[in-house]
Amino acid sequence: MQPAEFSENQPSLIEYRNVIVSKNDRVVLNGITLAIDSGEHVAVLGPNGAGKSFLIRTITRECYPHAGVPDSYVRILGKEDWNVFELRNLLGIVTDDLAVLCNRNFTCREIILSGFFSSIGIWPYHKVTRAMEQKAREIIALLEISHLAERYMNQISTGEARRVLIGRALVHDPQALVLDEPTTSLDFHAAHRLRGMLSKIASAGTGIIMVTHNTVDIIPEIERVILLKDGRVFKDGKKEKVLTSESLSHLFGTPLEVVKRDGYYHLW
Repeated sequence: MQPAEFSENQPSLIEYRNVIVSKNDRVVLNGITLAIDSGEHVAVLGPNGAGKSFLIRTITRECYPHAGVPDSYVRILGKEDWNVFELRNLLGIVTDDLAVLCNRNFTCREIILSGFFSSIGIWPYHKVTRAMEQKAREIIALLEISHLAERYMNQISTGEARRVLIGRALVHDPQALVLDEPTTSLDFHAAHRLRGMLSKIASAGTGIIMVTHNTVDIIPEIERVILLKDGRVFKDGKKEKVLTSESLSHLFGTPLEVVKRDGYYHLW
């Protein structure tokens, strides 16, 4: 993986403008305006129910902003209309929904290769090239999961499966890896390993866009944090200025103390 080169005149990788989204008659995103540039490492932090995951779902077209709102849009590299399958060249998206779909009788290598086809697993009509096989081997080596390559997805742990799905998302060398609650359901050791792997990916040049409710998920490479509360941007800025005891106590609605240790932020 090579660090990407970006032009100063290039539009934002993702841009939200006055975005309103509802689910079951409840507004889950309320006037969201923000932009994330190519190469940025960003975390979106907020409590459960803050609307964080809907930021991703508007990109994948699982939900749509309200029509008729003046000057409202979601843009990917300046475009409001895009083919979801074309997104794989720009954004590698990893969600829990994908983990459920992939829990089938495919090997981990096949799941990684399936990223080339936007499918779940490899099927007889797929033509896997030598270049694809080589790319899969490179990713398997990068993520240190060679021991999992020929094991079946339904035989490995949740943490191991999460790493395989990240590998699947990386086959097209996306500009950014987009993760929704990456350490959910992982034990301490698995979560620690996953964060280390994300640091490695970020250092190799891929942008990290992470949605989480856990400050410990925010790897040291992430420079910018967006706080989301009740579907609105509560605060957005440099990590050191955003992750304060005062801001996070307000965000989570309970007295909290922030302690920074080894580049990570802990709450007490």
